[in-house]
Order: sequence, then C-alpha cells, then structure tokens
Amino acid sequence: MTNTGNDLSHPSRRGFLGMTLLGAAGLGLASFPGAARAQASGQVIVGISQEPTVFNPHMLHIEVDEGIHWALFDPLFSVEPDGTFAPRLVTEVPTVENGGISEDGTEWKITLKEGVTWHDGTPMTAEDVKFTLELQKDDNFRAARRTGHELIEEITVVSDTELTWKMSSPFAPYMAILSWTMIIPKHAFDGVDPNEAPFNQTPIGTGPFKWDSRAPGDNIQLLANPDYHGNKAQIERVVVKYVPDLTVLYTQFKTGEIDVIALQGISPDHYAEASTLPGKTVELVPVGTVETLSLNLGNPVLADKAVREALYLGVDKQTVIDALYYGLPTPTETYMPQQSFYYNADLPQHVYDPEAGKAILEEAGWVVGSDGIREKDGQRLSFVCSTTAGNHTREQLQQFLQQTWKDMGIEMSISNLPPAVMWADHWMQSQFDMAVAGIIFLTGPDPDTRDYFHSEAINAQGGAGQNTFQYANERIDTLLTEGATTVSPEARKPIYEEIQSLVREELPFLPLFQRNEVRGHAETMNGYQPNINVRITFWNMQDWSWS
Repeated sequence: MTNTGNDLSHPSRRGFLGMTLLGAAGLGLASFPGAARAQASGQVIVGISQEPTVFNPHMLHIEVDEGIHWALFDPLFSVEPDGTFAPRLVTEVPTVENGGISEDGTEWKITLKEGVTWHDGTPMTAEDVKFTLELQKDDNFRAARRTGHELIEEITVVSDTELTWKMSSPFAPYMAILSWTMIIPKHAFDGVDPNEAPFNQTPIGTGPFKWDSRAPGDNIQLLANPDYHGNKAQIERVVVKYVPDLTVLYTQFKTGEIDVIALQGISPDHYAEASTLPGKTVELVPVGTVETLSLNLGNPVLADKAVREALYLGVDKQTVIDALYYGLPTPTETYMPQQSFYYNADLPQHVYDPEAGKAILEEAGWVVGSDGIREKDGQRLSFVCSTTAGNHTREQLQQFLQQTWKDMGIEMSISNLPPAVMWADHWMQSQFDMAVAGIIFLTGPDPDTRDYFHSEAINAQGGAGQNTFQYANERIDTLLTEGATTVSPEARKPIYEEIQSLVREELPFLPLFQRNEVRGHAETMNGYQPNINVRITFWNMQDWSWS
C-alpha cells in the first residue's frame, strides 16, 4: 500500500522557525511522563544500509549513528515533526515567557525531572548536564561540535534538578542545538580519557532503550528500558540490521526479513514495485537531505573555481534525476530545503552546457594533453570520486558523470568504500577528492550552517565541525556570526539568502537535488513518524508498536 499524502510536503513555516529563542515552546508525548502503556513485547528488525559505529553522541559521527543515540539517550528537550520543542529531561522547555531564558538570551535556567535514572541505576542529576555541556568545550576531547556550547561562560548547579548558565552572547540556533545534545553520564568518564572511555563502545543512557549487544558488520540489539521516565517502549527488542547493498536491503524488506527499511530507504528504481507490496506501507517523504557532489578544496585541482564551474556545467542534472532517480527528487541550487522560510529562490539556475565548461577551462589555462586529459602547470585535471559501496544508484551516477567529464578532458576515477570506512576519516578528515554525499546542512530546524561552512569547522585543519569541503570564506564567517546573533526570522532571512548566494557562486559542492525518500514498514507496525527536523528516519522507536 502506498501513502503519498504525507503532510510534510508542506511543513508549516513555524516548523522551520520554531527554534528561535522567542518562539521556543511546545508539548509532546514526552511531556506526560509515565503515561500508561502495555508491557513491552516482541521485536522489530530495522534494516539500514550504513553501519552505526560511533555510540558516544558527542564524538564525530554521521546520521545513521543518531538512530542509536535517540534510542539510548535523551536531550533536555527534543524537536517534534511540527518544529515545536517537547520536554524530555526537563519539566518545561525554557522560554523567555516562562523565565527559562532571559530577555537578552544570555541567561538560562533549567529544571530537570525528578527520579530519572541511568540504565545502570545511578540517578541522573544536574551534574551530568553540566558535564555534558562542558565536555563540548574541552579542547582535549574530539567533539563533533563546539558551536554554541563554546559561548557558555559559567554553569551553576543549584541542586540535583536545577542548573543555570550564562552565555557570552545570544545565539539563536542554541535551542536547536540543545534539542539534539544528548545528555551523558558524568560517572562513566571518571578517571578516564573521554576519547577512550569504555562508555564509547558500551553506552549508558537514560533513553527508552538499553544497549544489549553488537555484532560488528551485522547488527546492534537494543532492549526496552522498563524504568524509562517517559513513555515506555512497547517493543521489547529492536534489532538494527546492517545491509550495505540497497538491492539486498529492499529484497529483505520485500520478503519480510526486515520490518522497517530505514537509511537509505527504498531506492527509486524499486519504488513502483514497493508501492504494490501486500502488507507493506510505503511512503514518499520529503526530507532536508540534499544530494551533493562534495568537493575537497584542499585538493589543488578542485581548489580552482574554474574547474568547479566546468564540472557543474558538465552535469546533466535533469537526465540524472529522470533516468537514475525516476523523477522522485526535486532539483535544487542550494543546501537549504525548499520548504524553509529561509530558502533563496533567486539563485542562478543550473544549465547543462559542457561546451561552455570547456571554454572556461581553456580560459583558465587547462589545456588538453596528449592523452586527452587537460593539464595546467604540470597538474592533470584528474581526481577520484568515492561514495558508499553497494549504493547502485550512486554508482550509476558516477559512471554517467565519468563519461561526460572525460569528453571535456576531465579524468575521474571511481573508488568506493564500505560505509564505515567512507564516512569515517575518509570523509570527516577530508581525505576524499570528490564524494557523492547526501547532507542535511541545517542545525535541526534552524538555518544555521556554521558547522558546514565556517572556517573554524574544518576538522582536517584542527577545527570542530563538518566542513569537510575545507571551504573558507571570510564574508560567510561574518554572516554566520551575524545570523546566529539575530533573533527575528525576518531579519535573519536576508543573511541566510546571501550565504546561499555565495555558496552557489563558489561551489564547494555541486548541488544535485533535494531528496524525497521512499520509506517503508510492515503495515501492522504503528507509530512510524517522519520528522524533517531530525537527521535520522528511526528517531522515535519508543512510539512503535505492533497491531
């Protein structure tokens, strides 16, 4: 059965604005702790194409790891599908109106729920929250993100359930950042290097599920937490099964070996058939992920803007979308989801014009060599493109581009890697030349993209963030700071439009399309809910149940 009427195709404007300091509010299921539910029973098998390997939620990781994080841990509050915030570990989401945030946005006050315990039975207290926030600022810790946290100047633990902190300046994205900052237990790091703590492989959380076991390269198993402080999970055991080949992943969903097909879902070539499968619910869901040809500007060939412009002119984008992706995605010129209030609709439209690309290369001094490949100053116009091995659609895209670019005198070789290798140091430490990568650039529902575009977010240069492009632009650094310290959405909009314009002009990545993902689950499974404001498809497993 197919359901294409998902209301996220037109998410509310509030959904993208709900992160601002003045607009923070909301109630969700988690605001009613202890609500009665049947005792957990049965199991569900979730199929994914990439293997989770990072279980400390504050170390460098990718989207698939966050599915495990959401099951094991809680943030102070979470962001719901409609963009509002819902309490998780706090009694109330802090706002200016309720006194949790000062009028100028620099003073915060948090009250935690009473009676929350870690999976090992230790009480969770304000000291754990203080430890979690301070860990992000520890230069000796390999933090995935310091942005926002680094503005905290002083944290005061008032009692076991109360704490306050001051920030050096208001920072509008901080609500969104906190909504995915999982709180971790201080006692699990006593006397050990946080980078090497046993916790990092056997995590302890306060979340609806507890860690059970891991078979590397195959699966991770989680058990329902009977002492969970919120709505308790109704499924006793979750098996997160790793199947890297998308065709095999779909086949196992089709035959019932997999109950839920999550990251990266059903590939477009199987969508039509999947829509007719008996006993299955298949949905076409718009997501914030933008498919890119990401470029490492640390490579001297790709650092040449003329090369990037020529490559983009050599991409037959519409044919790619129609022929390889069955017309499902939406072409785009930016990283910003087109449903966002901050989306810049006035960017230059891409054209497929390889002859114009050749002319740009000629003018820039890239001349065709004896073997048909261009050269300049002793360098060949040659690079390696990589992506996840087993993603057959991306592999077809690579082959398609390889031929087009060869005709332009550009040599691209292909070297694909297992997901755990591809998205580890190869990606995070900018060891690639070009990567076919789907990226959610925003900070939850907030338009902030400091983590991807600020010059201080380049891991390969000692920063903290996901600027794997090694892209540095002083004007964008300035705009990111200005946007983050501006509260009014109307005042922020031109700032983020200019950032999009600069990124489109300089092309640190070649934008292909915004994804519409095909997701599926067994028809008798209830509670599966898309959430465009988080980065992972299986974020709410505690709400799943069997009919």
